[in-house]
Amino acid sequence: MTESQKDNKRSLSGIAFLFSRGTRWGVDLLFLSLMFGSVYLQTLGRFSLLEPDEGRYAEIPREMLELGDYITPHLNYVKYFEKPPLLYWLNALSMKLFGLTEFAARFPTALCGVGTILFIYYLGRKLFGRTEGLVSALILGSCVGFMVQSRIVTTDVVLTFCLTVALGSFLLAATYERQRIPHASLGSIATALAVLAKGLIGIVVPVAVIALFICITRRWRLLRQMHLLWGLAIFILLAVPWFLAVSLRNPEFPHFFFIHEHFERYLTTVHRRFQPFWFFIPVLFAGMLPWSPLVPYVWLRAWRLRHTGPKGETRLYLLLWATFVFLFFSASNSKIILYILPIYPAIALLVGDMVVDALERITTGLTLSLRIMGGVMLLLGIAGCFAAPSVTEHVVSGPAGLLIGALLSSQGIAALRSATSHDITGLVPCVVISGLLVMLIGVPMICEPLAEQRGLKTLGEKIRLIVPPDTPVVSQGLRQGLSFYARRRIIILEQPGETAFGFMHGDHSRWLIGCQSFHELWNSEKPVFAVVKHEYLKELLILTPTAPHIYLQNSKFVLIGNR
Repeated sequence: MTESQKDNKRSLSGIAFLFSRGTRWGVDLLFLSLMFGSVYLQTLGRFSLLEPDEGRYAEIPREMLELGDYITPHLNYVKYFEKPPLLYWLNALSMKLFGLTEFAARFPTALCGVGTILFIYYLGRKLFGRTEGLVSALILGSCVGFMVQSRIVTTDVVLTFCLTVALGSFLLAATYERQRIPHASLGSIATALAVLAKGLIGIVVPVAVIALFICITRRWRLLRQMHLLWGLAIFILLAVPWFLAVSLRNPEFPHFFFIHEHFERYLTTVHRRFQPFWFFIPVLFAGMLPWSPLVPYVWLRAWRLRHTGPKGETRLYLLLWATFVFLFFSASNSKIILYILPIYPAIALLVGDMVVDALERITTGLTLSLRIMGGVMLLLGIAGCFAAPSVTEHVVSGPAGLLIGALLSSQGIAALRSATSHDITGLVPCVVISGLLVMLIGVPMICEPLAEQRGLKTLGEKIRLIVPPDTPVVSQGLRQGLSFYARRRIIILEQPGETAFGFMHGDHSRWLIGCQSFHELWNSEKPVFAVVKHEYLKELLILTPTAPHIYLQNSKFVLIGNR
């Protein structure tokens, strides 16, 4: 197919905008903001907070607003030092603007997700070209893992945004000499914010990736050209004050935060999140869908082209970024799915660069990858269509499940068509549009019933409605979202969970009780309310003469009272 025929086909298919090389910074940014903003911010407040993470990261900023203390984080009114305060501050500001709602709690995370997409466009356009930047942004925004995780309250999306800006800014500073100072300064600001988002990992990743890049390329002069003293001053000015302030107020903070939450978390199984070394391979495959079958090809392609001029060094840098993060967390003795989220932007840029290059020529390796991508998505779509009628209506309704299956199948068909016709022109628009539709339909449909069945919103709101402020409310174990919806402190029965360290500092003895103390309180003359698991009711009936009155229940918990 000649170049003119390809141009005509692109025009006829209505996607000339995507492949135009014209200068459209403002138009592109507006297009991406409207597309992903409308999807990522859609229905953020439609379902209740999911336990435990969303409840925790909503309750801590709520208590910041109530207590007026923005230095020492509190969870259920005891000190909580597992994470730095950036997400808490953002959520507190959001709640100040929008109220104590689910939308307010999720809005900053979703905004960071959209911000990462926009920065990847900026980075891709500066490093490769306008089309590469736009395609890379579309690819990142349509990855299922990035879409889902950007719509829940988590520190990792905020960290990913900060690390993306930090790592990308260094690359821009190394590439554009005239813009070195502003890009280097932006990188220092982003690194400081990354530390405030999740601790030492915010500086370990940028320093390690940059050091590896300089050593491999032997561009030692960058150490002199990057104005390191100026960048260090910016970093110290932004990152250090909170750590000093919280340490002066709480002498126990440094050891717990830096030793227990960093070195012990990474080197030991103290947090009980041990997984095998290969744990993140299936996680990355699932999270990068539908693009993940292309990842091995682009990984090898970036290494093969690492010596091809400035763009080769850019590809090498992105490869080091993705590889270091992947191996660093794979070696950790504490693993959760969210940890490798900072890989996604780098891979999206590599895939975007490859896709635009494939407009001219599709290699044998890419053809095989496209066939694998098509087969995987087609199988997922067919499985979804067949499973939809048998799935309980409490999770996904039949018609919607069939529609999701059809959309996934369309992604597979588009990939197979590209492999067969050796024309990748229509792949990105088809996959992105269908992926965003899956997100709009699927996430609320799955999360809303799960939140209603297992969440704490209705129980917490019932407590706020019927329980006087001076009446004790007991929770069987720590339930972070209960305090958020009840707007009050909860007595914890036996299992303090993540607040165990906080209970050891300060006088909180009456807020953490054992079974014997609870039975005495339950059988006393004063009214008591409790949120317990269903199976605990039988035990309570045996051990106490006062039969519980059931006020409200869901599939997992029940709100009871002794009056």
